[in-house]
Amino acid sequence: MPWPSRKRDKGAVADKKEPDAKIAKTEEETSDKEEEEKSAKPPAGSSKSGWKNWKKTKESEAGGEESKITYCHWLLKSEPESRLEKGVDVKFSIDDLKAQPNQTTCWDGVRNYQARNFLRAMKLGQQAFFYHSNCKEPGIVAIVKVVKEAYPDHTQFDQKDPHYDSTSRKENPKWSMVDVQFVRMTKRFIPLSEIKTHHQAHKAQGGPLKNMMLFTRQRLSIQPLTQEEFDFVLSLEEEKPH
Repeated sequence: MPWPSRKRDKGAVADKKEPDAKIAKTEEETSDKEEEEKSAKPPAGSSKSGWKNWKKTKESEAGGEESKITYCHWLLKSEPESRLEKGVDVKFSIDDLKAQPNQTTCWDGVRNYQARNFLRAMKLGQQAFFYHSNCKEPGIVAIVKVVKEAYPDHTQFDQKDPHYDSTSRKENPKWSMVDVQFVRMTKRFIPLSEIKTHHQAHKAQGGPLKNMMLFTRQRLSIQPLTQEEFDFVLSLEEEKPH
């Protein structure tokens, strides 16, 4: 069995180098009932045709048709540095994942309704960025894939676990988890600061990262990515670091 509750959970701490997070509304500030009601479905909106053609799309979008965003990739935050929560170290780095049997682990400990719903939306084989968070230099370090779709998170019933939930019942579990497996390291570390630079440029000029949830909902530990967002961020591994 994988190490208990090593992933980010509700109240995911804002990344140390993300200044906007200091003024962002935390997940804890919304009641469970409100959070559950507003997060029944992943958000929907407009999507561009593809990141390589986003300039062309922007020029012709006046006559184009809007379509709902489709999320097919994910970003999973985990803390690579030791931090005690109710006496348990919740550290879980990419090296910890690679050390697991079959380089596979359950993604447990998520205690936010919107993040939980994203877990439940994950499909077998979908890929996600493994993101080191709440550390000296946060950023993307690897790619993982979903190898088991959502099922009840066992830690919600374990009174010794820091993520124990006394209000959850085995006949109707509140919280879910998936299993993920290591795919590969990214060709280089892609820091949050670099992704943010592109996000700010895309917000001003139009581009695939303009609505990236890493900056609009910083505190969510499970975040969806469109194909365009995933492709653009992945393309950064081929570039020299700035």
